[in-house]
Amino acid sequence: MPTTPRHLLFRAAATPPALPARKRIRALPPDLLRDASRRLGITSLLLAGLWAIGAALRQLTLLLQAGGQPSPPDAVDLIACVVVLASLALFVYTTRARRSPRFVLDLGLAYLALTAFAIALIINWQPVPPHTSVAPMISPIGPIMLMFAAIVPNTPARIAAAGLVAVSMNPLSMMVAKARGVWDFGADVNAVLMHAPDYILVVVAIVISQVVTRLGEQVANARELGSYQLGELLGRGGMGEVYRATHRLLARPAAIKLIRSERIGAAGSEARTALKRFRREAEVVARLRSPHTVALFDFGVTEDQTFYLVMELLEGLDLEALVDQQGPMPPARAVHILRQVCESLEEAHAIGLVHRDIKPANIHVGRVGLRHDFVKVLDFGIVTSVGESAMTETRATTGALALGTPAYMAPEAALGQSLDGRADIYAVGCVAYYLLTGRPVHEGSKGLEILVKRLTEDPPPLSGPGGQPIPPELERVVVACLARRRDDRPTAAELSQALGGLRIRPWTEEDAAGWWKSRVRYPASIQ
Repeated sequence: MPTTPRHLLFRAAATPPALPARKRIRALPPDLLRDASRRLGITSLLLAGLWAIGAALRQLTLLLQAGGQPSPPDAVDLIACVVVLASLALFVYTTRARRSPRFVLDLGLAYLALTAFAIALIINWQPVPPHTSVAPMISPIGPIMLMFAAIVPNTPARIAAAGLVAVSMNPLSMMVAKARGVWDFGADVNAVLMHAPDYILVVVAIVISQVVTRLGEQVANARELGSYQLGELLGRGGMGEVYRATHRLLARPAAIKLIRSERIGAAGSEARTALKRFRREAEVVARLRSPHTVALFDFGVTEDQTFYLVMELLEGLDLEALVDQQGPMPPARAVHILRQVCESLEEAHAIGLVHRDIKPANIHVGRVGLRHDFVKVLDFGIVTSVGESAMTETRATTGALALGTPAYMAPEAALGQSLDGRADIYAVGCVAYYLLTGRPVHEGSKGLEILVKRLTEDPPPLSGPGGQPIPPELERVVVACLARRRDDRPTAAELSQALGGLRIRPWTEEDAAGWWKSRVRYPASIQ
């Protein structure tokens, strides 16, 4: 498994590397473009509603003026109907998956031109009395154009072109009105100068677009860490945020974990604690070689003291999401997954390390190469050494950041006693119980309630009413992992051997591949 030598890892942590100068113009990151396309869809839906309400109110006004005699639909109603349909079509298009956000935003500019043309036609559709005085004015098209410049980010050149087209619809509609014979404004009236304020607003729209573009460049630049360029946000966890990233030279995909800004705060102690945890996780993962432990590519600190870990990008789901979506899994598949977890933990325990936060959310299953249901153990951020007191080690390494997860915490960890690898085995037993039943071993509304049950009650049987049948020999293995006395629990190697010796049909690669291929495409995972 590719790792970074420790002397290189922590030289980066001790001396924050200077990021390369950024002189080229960057586009908005993909996730921000997607957010903008969603805003465009919501805006088009809102405008569809406003056009429909406006048309209905107009018909109501005409009805009242005609003494209750309904008026037949006219050209104004037809124009409103066309815009409503176009607005709804744009909204539906933006909700479809796999639409190019860039193309959606370009459609937004075309939609702006259509809306402006419709507004201009309606304004100048009715006959205008002769000798009506005209003066420079701001039409409704100007504010709408400014709104689009703010919510539909585009380059200043595109905004300028779309804005000029939009505001030119007013002079064009005046020419149409003159050709129809409903407004003879005379040769002394210049249709373009009459709408000069709208053309001035085009300049304002360009300025707004320039500001939005600069903000996009700043976001893209801020997301550049060392040799990696950050992409979309994959999710947020207890420690920070995870982004999809790409190595700028190797084009290798990766996942970058960043510490949350709230964690470092203004107080230096929080920053030091966070950095200590990140350093510990980087050091531990760099020492581990098991293919079932998530691979670390790089670690560093940026100039603004943002800490980051660069890890392999995983395809698939964590076990918590998998069980939540699909329910309890067959015993054969659970055994297949648990044996791989044991392989990762066996290596960690052999060098004197205890993970301390084994839980379904920290166990990933997916595809690696041609293998399916391949397990990766994640998040070694609160790892401790064998023999250390749980409470002492937690305060020393994580402060207030994390204490483990009560639903998967061994009794000795809850009591603050010294730990060894059998604390992780207890957690593996809890994970096995969850995989087979879809529920935790002990349930409660508060962490303290769960811990009290753990110290005083035996785990409920796995084969309960309404649940799937569990082979008795598998249930005995799981119950052994959940023993309150650590001496009664197996080691990781013994557990793997016991699971491998069960007389149940093995879960094969064909089984795993068939299961995944019948589901949706692999999602990128949060580390």
